[in-house]
Amino acid sequence: MKILVTGGAGFIGSEFVRQAVKNGGSIVVVDKLTYAGDLKRLRDVKGKFKFYKADICDNKKMRDIFRKEKPDIVVHFAAETHVDRSIKDASPFIETNVKGTQVLLDCAREFKSKKFIHVSTDEVYGEIKSGKFSESSPFCPNSPYSVSKAAGDMLARAYHRTYGLPVIVVRPCNNYGPRQYEEKLIPVVIKHALKNQKVPVYAKGQNVREWLYVSDCCRAIWLVMKKGKTGEVYNIGSGMERENIDTVRSILRSLNKPESLIKFVKDRPGHDLRYSLNCRKIKNQLGWRALIRFEEGLNRTIDWYADFLGHGK
Repeated sequence: MKILVTGGAGFIGSEFVRQAVKNGGSIVVVDKLTYAGDLKRLRDVKGKFKFYKADICDNKKMRDIFRKEKPDIVVHFAAETHVDRSIKDASPFIETNVKGTQVLLDCAREFKSKKFIHVSTDEVYGEIKSGKFSESSPFCPNSPYSVSKAAGDMLARAYHRTYGLPVIVVRPCNNYGPRQYEEKLIPVVIKHALKNQKVPVYAKGQNVREWLYVSDCCRAIWLVMKKGKTGEVYNIGSGMERENIDTVRSILRSLNKPESLIKFVKDRPGHDLRYSLNCRKIKNQLGWRALIRFEEGLNRTIDWYADFLGHGK
């Protein structure tokens, strides 16, 4: 089975590619190599996948790739993902996350891919003050980023309903781990702390996030790809929730840095207070669960960045 992975040089996509190669997959990677894409993430599996530098919004280029490779399965990670960037300019998010998804769905339909795994996000649900979101919870996205992901999510499911395209949607919570681009909370805090710079924290840091180690997320996506039911949606969460300020303090303690480095800054517009996923479906139906506890995963991540940035602990 040939698997085409979009965004395979990104943070989560590259972890999936590494796992897929180890699992014996025949892998084709498509990535535009924007600021957040880096083939160095795939050095461990160099020579074991085929690579195309391409924009998923380029219909002609994507049709050429599909015609040549005829992938059995498409796993679609490629996306603009940073909320702050979407607030400054929503256009690239609509272009990539909506139009790009449509181009891929059309290609998968035309060239008769046997399965299309669409990687969405928990942010499509909006915020929840108590309880957890199930796969049937209504959408209420609150940022240009999450709106664009919700649109792509709905478009993928519409192609299943309208055309019978064998789509499965996954909605992971916040991923973290080594090799993440240094604009998301955990790598930002680690990088600033290692350099003894002020660590920016929105508002009072009371926003709650559910954290999932990237290897656990990709194990789940691989399992959904192999055993998931077409037309279905699967939440992927760890159940490990933390207020942002607690996550920041944990990093500072691990690095033996003072809390005086914390600098509270003006809150992000429309900042969601809390995300939390009900994951009984993937656990009960497919037998998946997160293996890496937050403390363990955070220490692994800190150690990796300390080495990467030349600041050994």
